[in-house]
Amino acid sequence: MKIIIREAKIIDPSSSFHNQVVDVKINDTIIEKIGKNISSEADYEEINHADLHLSQGWFDSSVSLGEPGYEDRETIANGLNVAAKSGFTGVALQPNTFPILDNQSQIQFVQQKANHLATDVFPIGAFTKNSEGTDLAELFDMKNSGAIAYGDYGKAISNANLLKIGLQYVQDFDALIIAFCQVEKIKGSGVVNEGIVSTRLGLKGIPNLAEELMVARNLFLLEYTGGKLHIPTISTTKSVALIREAKNKGLQVTCSVAVHNLVLTDEKLDGFDTRYKVSPPLRTNFDRIALIKGVLDNTIDVITSDHNPIDIEHKKMEFDLAKNGTIGLESAFGALLTVLPLDKIVEKLTAGRAIFKLKSNSIAEGNLANLTLFTTENDWTFSKENILSKSKNSAFLDTKMKGKAIGIYNKGTLILA
Repeated sequence: MKIIIREAKIIDPSSSFHNQVVDVKINDTIIEKIGKNISSEADYEEINHADLHLSQGWFDSSVSLGEPGYEDRETIANGLNVAAKSGFTGVALQPNTFPILDNQSQIQFVQQKANHLATDVFPIGAFTKNSEGTDLAELFDMKNSGAIAYGDYGKAISNANLLKIGLQYVQDFDALIIAFCQVEKIKGSGVVNEGIVSTRLGLKGIPNLAEELMVARNLFLLEYTGGKLHIPTISTTKSVALIREAKNKGLQVTCSVAVHNLVLTDEKLDGFDTRYKVSPPLRTNFDRIALIKGVLDNTIDVITSDHNPIDIEHKKMEFDLAKNGTIGLESAFGALLTVLPLDKIVEKLTAGRAIFKLKSNSIAEGNLANLTLFTTENDWTFSKENILSKSKNSAFLDTKMKGKAIGIYNKGTLILA
């Protein structure tokens, strides 16, 4: 494909064209020319859009798609189409399928299903067999098949010795372990954040301590073993402080935060709407502000949509029984622009590539074209019409947004929303 993107503002600090409004000429997979008033050519399609911005392709570090096994929730083909139209040129695919992605054949299966699609899939292999927390999965084999990290989605590694052994073992092939943090015995039967709102509504609470205690334990283990650890979707003030302290010690720890924990609070629970039942739960505004500060001072390395489609049968039911999770790809950028500056959003939506040792491509002549197109000025409200996923469990329905993803250019393919 040959295109010329007209009058786009480049948002890429690694590019010499950062913050400049330029034309970008692309021939198949390569950026051929960048400059003002590039001449039109008969065989080049032209892209014009008001308030057009261009950055390196966004990468989401936590996406669940269902397939194989839960195609009623989402398929790989449709899920990656949603990701493309939401501005993501790459996603890290969680292993919470059926069967679990815990061996090389499963890793190869999801890669093959995504080969012809514009958005790249980078599978995360399960850390333990069947994500049951008992025995290590085939970590080295999955690494050789293309797994970029290992973690049991939404499940803490309760066996401290198993995590210790894992952290030591994967250093032999420079791999990354993802450790979700929540002490199940402290969480108990809790379903929402423990606090004023849970008390008022009569819902069982999950104290901040359930997360923070596991964060502290995992950081102690990392300090003992060495290696690299990624802590996904932190949600509390103390978790931010613990990770900040660990980084100051020189530990190789990274972390992420979900968009909904940066934008929404447990005040949303007043209507007992299960769309707001997520894990970790929506916390207080005090925690939300601490998370934003953690993003701004780079304690928090990446922002994820934590996209998790749930079928209506498991979502539209009593709050205590409903499954955790919200879709988030379609709403991620528009929601973030209501709480964070643009440069920081782009930084946190692209930083995951370095954490997972994936190649980044600066917006420069001769480089691969892996690009996200978006706007920043228009105000709008997220509605059902904006949901592209098969599942409709969005916590952002009726939420005011700012700016929109227009689409992506990747692997010689243009996908527009």
